[in-house]
Amino acid sequence: MAKPKVQTITLKVSENTKEKMQKYFEDKKRPKTPPYAVFQADEADTVVTLYESGKAVFQGISADIDANIWKETEKRLNPGKQIEIKKAGEKKKEKPSNNFVYYANTIGSDEVGTGDYFGPIVVSSTYVAKENISFLENLGVKDSKKMTDAEILRVVPEIIKKIPYSTRILNNRDYNGKYSDEVNMNAMKAILHNKVLLDLNEKYENKADYIVVDQFTYPSAYFKYLAKTANVQKNITFLTKAEDKCLSVACASLISRYVFIKEFNKMSKSVGFDLPKGAGELVDEAAIKIVKQSGFEALNELVKLNFKNTEKIKKALKM
Repeated sequence: MAKPKVQTITLKVSENTKEKMQKYFEDKKRPKTPPYAVFQADEADTVVTLYESGKAVFQGISADIDANIWKETEKRLNPGKQIEIKKAGEKKKEKPSNNFVYYANTIGSDEVGTGDYFGPIVVSSTYVAKENISFLENLGVKDSKKMTDAEILRVVPEIIKKIPYSTRILNNRDYNGKYSDEVNMNAMKAILHNKVLLDLNEKYENKADYIVVDQFTYPSAYFKYLAKTANVQKNITFLTKAEDKCLSVACASLISRYVFIKEFNKMSKSVGFDLPKGAGELVDEAAIKIVKQSGFEALNELVKLNFKNTEKIKKALKM
């Protein structure tokens, strides 16, 4: 019979989880404590060491079980926080590995606003040359999904000083006017992506190794949406989660979000109160308030009327 394997797992915990751990292991602590550690304790087949930095190390046959218990505690006490957990032997993911587009000269595009009831759809493309990779990494672009609105408003002006880009905005009035059974959101997105890619490719056609789109539909469907378009950008590399794999897509995402935030703030000022993002209950409440203030017609300028929120609002107002 094979001998059970000893595992070593590291979990970064917050102050509130540290407090919980100290109370739980109070009667299980070892008399000696390693340097910079709060305590070291025994939990069945696992030795648990909690360091002042918040690093908790689980070593033993059942280390994965105990680590997962405290991972869930960390998640429950700190909802929305990125969980940092690593098993010994796993390679640290500092940069995408074996990624053929990450270290190439690329044109990439991405969009925002498609899941928001309020606010426009914004699509951007950027051209990122190899020599600008370290500049963007130092700004934190490779971790763009973790960036807050405040960080985006600070970083994007630095990006657009150095990185070529193109942006198109589809406001809600035009979106509602175009939307039909034949022209859905993906069709409009494809048209916008095509426009911003053509804008960049005209200038950098001979410099980009790849043209990358964050895939939102099958490539065959994408080009079908563009069947009636005279000038179509070809030779596209479609990647899922392209924002994590391609810096030009990550930059495009940040610029789109930057423009979206600016447009969203203008919209909030126009109605006299801060509008919520997304498509949840707070969004419904805000839309109902607008209808009561200015009439249902006002929503045509502010929301995407094909969302299910519209029917909820009508039902709530008995329209």
